[in-house]
Amino acid sequence: MHRRSFIMLGLSGVLVSCAVEVTGTGEPGEAPMPLDVRAEIGLRIAPVPLKLENADPYLVGIGSYYVNAASACVDCHSCPTYSPGESPFTGGRGRLDAAHYLGGGVPMGTNLKAPSLAPDANGLPGGLTRDQFLSAMRTGKDPNDPNRILQLMPWSLYRAMAEGDLVAMYEYLRAIPAAQPGTCTGPGQ
Repeated sequence: MHRRSFIMLGLSGVLVSCAVEVTGTGEPGEAPMPLDVRAEIGLRIAPVPLKLENADPYLVGIGSYYVNAASACVDCHSCPTYSPGESPFTGGRGRLDAAHYLGGGVPMGTNLKAPSLAPDANGLPGGLTRDQFLSAMRTGKDPNDPNRILQLMPWSLYRAMAEGDLVAMYEYLRAIPAAQPGTCTGPGQ
C-alpha cells in the first residue's frame, strides 16, 4: 500500500509539471517554459518606454509580445518602421524607430494611410475605446464608418484570438507614448 501511494504521488507530480510547462521556447533542444514568459519577453522587447502606472504589467507584457513579436503591427502602423540604417532587410539590426512607433501614416496605395495605434490625448489607442478596438479586431469594421470593412488589416486572423489576448494588446497600446507619423513610402521601411 505504501509503495502504491508513492507511485501515485510521483505520477501526480509529473502531471502537474506537464501542466505548468506547456510551451517551448522555439530554440532547438531547449526545455519547455511557462506560458507567462511571454509577458517577460514582451516587456523586454518593447521598443519604447512604457507607462505602467495604473496598468497591469503582466497584461502589458503579453500585449507587447503579440504586438511586437507575433503580429507585425509596426510594419503598417509605424512610418518609418525602422531607425535609419536599421532595417534588417538591408543588413541592419532591426531597431525600430521609437519616435514614430505606431504613430500611423504608412501609405497603403493612392488614398489610404494606416491609422495611428498610439494613444491620443485621452490615452485611447488610435482614439478607440476598448470595445471599439475589440470590435474592429473581431469584425474588421472601421470604427469611424461601420459600413466600411478594413481591407488591409488582418482582422480575419485576429478575430480567432482569445479575448484576453486582444485585451492585452489594447492595454499594451495604452501604455506606449503618443507618436506622430514620420516620412515613408510604404510598409516595413
